[in-house]
Amino acid sequence: MLSKEIEKALNEQLKIEAESSHHYLAMAVWAETEGYPGIAEFMYQHSDEERLHMLKLVKYINERGGKADISDIAKPKIKLNNIQDVFKSLYEHEVSVTNSINEVVHVCLSNKDYSTHNFMQWYVAEQLEEEALAREILDRLQLIGNDKGGMYLFDRDIKTFHNKSGSA
Repeated sequence: MLSKEIEKALNEQLKIEAESSHHYLAMAVWAETEGYPGIAEFMYQHSDEERLHMLKLVKYINERGGKADISDIAKPKIKLNNIQDVFKSLYEHEVSVTNSINEVVHVCLSNKDYSTHNFMQWYVAEQLEEEALAREILDRLQLIGNDKGGMYLFDRDIKTFHNKSGSA
């Protein structure tokens, strides 16, 4: 049985994962309407993955005797002008998600809930991969600079970045 404190922390993380899905969805829409189909596909896939992360929390909370709270989520507050903005936003968002997951892990340890701590280790490992992927993409974009040919190839090849991450 989950303690109320753990249930609350997990439900807060559940909301963050739902908001993450919308964050990526907003970036996908931007990319698609700006003519970057590869980046759009990458972001749509990430949006789907974040939804799966949310569902994993829903099932865990309910299986442990808690009740998953499906709350309202805020509209993403992102301003995108170019591809660099998209991936900078992605990186900053992933760092924020990592911080929130670390907070859940802290609550688990403080409450001596080692089962939930163990469950959360999947999220910890996932965030390491997500942050590394975002940094690698930012590094590549820095190398490309404003070269239109490079951006075209980057958009075409972004799918290979997604397959590398092994997420979901």
